[in-house]
Amino acid sequence: MQENFSLKPYNTFGVDAKAQYFIEVNGIEELKEALNFSKKHSLPLLFLGGGSNILLTKDFNGLAVKLNLKGISEKEINENEVLVTAKAGENWHQFVMYCLQKNYGGLENLSLIPGNVGTSPMQNIGAYGTEIKDTFVHCQVLDLENLELKIFNLEQCKFGYRDSIFKQEGKGRYVILDVSFKLTQKNHHIKTEYGAIKSELENLGIENPSIQDVSKAVINIRQSKLPDPQKIGNAGSFFKNPTIPLTQFENLKQQFENIQGYPNGDVVKVPAGWLIEQCGWKGKQIGNVASHKLQSLVIINATGNATGKEIFDFSTEIINSVKEKFGIELEREVNIL
Repeated sequence: MQENFSLKPYNTFGVDAKAQYFIEVNGIEELKEALNFSKKHSLPLLFLGGGSNILLTKDFNGLAVKLNLKGISEKEINENEVLVTAKAGENWHQFVMYCLQKNYGGLENLSLIPGNVGTSPMQNIGAYGTEIKDTFVHCQVLDLENLELKIFNLEQCKFGYRDSIFKQEGKGRYVILDVSFKLTQKNHHIKTEYGAIKSELENLGIENPSIQDVSKAVINIRQSKLPDPQKIGNAGSFFKNPTIPLTQFENLKQQFENIQGYPNGDVVKVPAGWLIEQCGWKGKQIGNVASHKLQSLVIINATGNATGKEIFDFSTEIINSVKEKFGIELEREVNIL
């Protein structure tokens, strides 16, 4: 247990906020000991995974717990399917690479997403036409109210777009300990129709892509337009893509004929990056904070010296300008503390 501990290395924005207490846990019993300590001293809890989806706007007056649970196991379901379980502290991208080395398909479109396995179900992470829920079977959690172990299946997780029970009614109650996925061993379902994957595969001269080829294309695309958090502080996409009624979209189309949108029944998903860019934010810097020059959806700690409050205030200005121009209110994807 450490006191007055800097969380700068534990959040990808590189914000220098401090925790009153900090502990790293490597197993369930250690985790329970930390929870008992927090209860005894009436300390609020902050669980840290990869630190890639959090913005620390102030010091944390409580116990920060770094989940360092490690391990991957496999169980064959049938000759085409395998159940792969990863513990919460495993790095997400390294886990995807592990699966690809074994030729397990289903997660390749989610390559290079920052963070750890344990946080992946919380917001049903997704990219390039794939979401966690497509391969998710169940996760094991610790109930903080009674310290009991529980299993949540696909239905119980209530997955939605960047959403789950762990962000809604279960927020703050459960700690995810491991996650299990049903992956394919041979009859892989290759998804190349979303985003720039097809054109990137063409650039690579690949006509009949393998799951490894799709992963390589995704990595190339992400690296070409997203900054590396180890080089410049960021948390990836800062905002969710808003969903608006079809009638509202059609009205906006009359005013902004180039507006982009992906219809789904009577609603349309509008790319937040496009909206932000139209408001002049792409590459714009205020003080220590900027919108990335290649992807306006990404807010960066441009100088490395930004405070969490500076980043939050910058995001508020973006939200206000998009609402003023388009009548659409952006929602932050990053968790604010």
